[in-house]
Amino acid sequence: MDERDALSAFAALSQETRLRMVRLLVAAGPAGMAAGAIAEAVDASSSNLSFHLKELEHAGLIQSRRQSRSIIYSASYGALSGLVEFLMRDCCQGHPAVCVPAVAALSACACNPDQEQVHG
Repeated sequence: MDERDALSAFAALSQETRLRMVRLLVAAGPAGMAAGAIAEAVDASSSNLSFHLKELEHAGLIQSRRQSRSIIYSASYGALSGLVEFLMRDCCQGHPAVCVPAVAALSACACNPDQEQVHG
C-alpha cells in the first residue's frame, strides 16, 4: 500500500458509521453480510447505507458480490492488512520488540484473510 491508498483508506474510515461498518464486516468474517443486515446493525437508512458502502468500496476496504437477490459485503482483509503494514513498515527505529504487541494482536485474528490488493 502506498501513501495515496492509505490516505484514501483513512479518509473513508474517519466517519463513524463507516468505521462501524468495517468493524462489523471484519467480525462477520469472509462470508460477509447482506446490505440489509448491515443497515439494521448500524441503524442506517437505505440511501445512507448505500452512500457509505460505496465510499468504503471505493477506498478498497470492502468488497461486494451478488448472491441470489442480495448483495453481500465483506471486509477486504488484504487491504486492511496493507493499511496496518503501511503504518508499521518502518517500526521502532531498529527495535522490533516494541512492535510485538501489535503483531500479536493481528496474529490473534481467527479468520483466514484473503490477499486482494487495494485499488487506486
